[in-house]
Amino acid sequence: MDEEDVEKAVIAYLKKKGFKQTELAFQEEQQQHSKNSSSNNSSANSQTDPDVVKPLLFFTESENIPAQYHDGYSKLRSWAYSSLDLYKHELLRVLYPVFIHCFMDLVAKGHIQEARTFFNSFREDHEMMHLRDLQKLEGVLSPSHLEEMEFAHSLRQSKVNIKICQYSYELLLQYLHKSQSITMLGIINEHINFQVSPGQSSSISDDAEVVTLVGNGQDAANLINQKEIHWGLLEDSLEDRLEKAGGLLSDLEKVDGESKEGDLDDSKKRAADGGKQGATLKKLKKDKVVGTTGKAARSEGNIVAAAPRVKPELTLPVIPADVEHSIIQDLRNRVQLSSSALPSVSFYTFINTHNSLNCSSISHDGSLVAGGFSDSSLKVWDMAKLGQQNDSSVLQGENDSTRSEHVRGINGQKRSYTLFRGHSGPVYSATFSPFGDFLLSSSSDSTIRLWSTKLNANLVCYKGHNYPVWDVQFNPMGHYFASASHDRTARVWSMDRIHPLRIMAGHLSDVDCVQWHMNCNYIATGSSDKTVRLWDVRKGDCSRIFIGHRSSVLSLATSPDGRYMASGDEDGTIMMWDLSTGRCVTPLMGHTSCVWTLAFSCEGSLLASGSADCTVKLWDVTASTKVLKTDDNKAGNTNRLRSLKTLPTKSTPVYTLQFSRRNLLFAAGALSKGA
Repeated sequence: MDEEDVEKAVIAYLKKKGFKQTELAFQEEQQQHSKNSSSNNSSANSQTDPDVVKPLLFFTESENIPAQYHDGYSKLRSWAYSSLDLYKHELLRVLYPVFIHCFMDLVAKGHIQEARTFFNSFREDHEMMHLRDLQKLEGVLSPSHLEEMEFAHSLRQSKVNIKICQYSYELLLQYLHKSQSITMLGIINEHINFQVSPGQSSSISDDAEVVTLVGNGQDAANLINQKEIHWGLLEDSLEDRLEKAGGLLSDLEKVDGESKEGDLDDSKKRAADGGKQGATLKKLKKDKVVGTTGKAARSEGNIVAAAPRVKPELTLPVIPADVEHSIIQDLRNRVQLSSSALPSVSFYTFINTHNSLNCSSISHDGSLVAGGFSDSSLKVWDMAKLGQQNDSSVLQGENDSTRSEHVRGINGQKRSYTLFRGHSGPVYSATFSPFGDFLLSSSSDSTIRLWSTKLNANLVCYKGHNYPVWDVQFNPMGHYFASASHDRTARVWSMDRIHPLRIMAGHLSDVDCVQWHMNCNYIATGSSDKTVRLWDVRKGDCSRIFIGHRSSVLSLATSPDGRYMASGDEDGTIMMWDLSTGRCVTPLMGHTSCVWTLAFSCEGSLLASGSADCTVKLWDVTASTKVLKTDDNKAGNTNRLRSLKTLPTKSTPVYTLQFSRRNLLFAAGALSKGA
């Protein structure tokens, strides 16, 4: 093979890989070398340029493949760590995707032992940021595992999105050209998508999107995020009717002037509804606090009133007159929360569950509490009845010897809860309808079941998913519901049909959680692929892709005005998103473990988060969104939501949070073993 053939072979390989800039560089060298060759004698023409021979050796010597990967990555690593401090943190971002693809390429080529050696040699560099991913990749021990393991297969088929400034990008290109490592060139070109920004390098603290799996079509994702979003609230809602009639503000003013006798009657009513008179008396005190923070509270309440109104795309059910009257009464008696008027919290603790409780749910008025268990059972406690018997804040598990259902059943005594059986696998999610008359549950048996809390019976079994269903959520108006599954899809259903109305497919891994938008026209899904997606219910299309989480997204919540969405992940990070722009408003750092549940207060001024670290945290949403409006370019980088208060439990991870229509915060969790 002569010199011209060598150059053509190298350029052909690079062209095949699509590395156009490097190809042009080699073409320039070829032209320059041709000029030099024409002026030299014939003996000089027979010599081979050593800079061209070097890549040829890597290209042709297949016997030395492990050394190519090990040496190529080792040199790239050394160069990145020795770079200028101003650009080092950006260049170091390239190492992680190169590392994992070097490892997987070695496995795919059959060099298993060398792949393990390579993995163990450099894994320490990435353990702090990507420990969970590395633990998954440890299970890749043969080429077949790359196809069988969902995580590894997703990595192989997708690109990684990396933000980098123009100068850092040019430094990287210069290094790759000088080193002429075909192996590193191929991996970077095939598996990394650079988002090059002009100006100085980004701050180290702005590393929310360091390494993110985005799939093959980054351009398609950008196009999706340019779609128009109608994020406003529904027209002619109950809140609208009350607001138009002037009832909300006038009634709030009347609350402050009501007599003590009226206050006591109201507190008794709330105690009967929720079974927690002590908590409602605390809430009553909050009603009086509203009087001292009147203007501030009402201005924050106007956040919802100022939101645009949109027409529903779905045919929504008619609210019964008695239910509508009850909701309006709740709205009139709503406590306006703010940073100076925090909510009262009613916490329900499951005891003696022996780690078998997988999920819990609380009805909007706090009168019903449901728990889903690993033995395929679903149990519902009526707090009003339970409160008459004993302490309603303690919920007994099935193995509790003092109040076990089985003991009571044998003795003919009354149960402390209603037992629902029908699933054939662990129950992973449960949710009450907005009016508390129905309950949905999902299970590892791939089904969703609809239960009547009035009849205490199973009404429908919905089949459609092929794998376990991780989450199910009712529409804010009822009748419709959405589900999320291990089969990587989310589905929209109606109570009167056994087949799904829409199937949302696009996530690269499990869809772990689902949440409805307040106007019922969108659903949001969080996935193990570390992204959140917003779907148009009518069209079934993806309207937004939110990228920034570093681990699986486990919880979602939308703000009452419909503009913002919060998402919590496995690492304890919460991110606030602006639906209109698709941008992250601010990350919320504070939890030290999985964020399992999120809830906005009714006026949208506060966000509550519950975590496996046994705490409930309250965040000031209003302050951050105000900054966003005044300084939209910097809000996402320099401002974080202020943590107002941390409410620790004794030893109870928080499974669910729910604000009542009157702004009382309900929470539930299972007491940890050994507490």
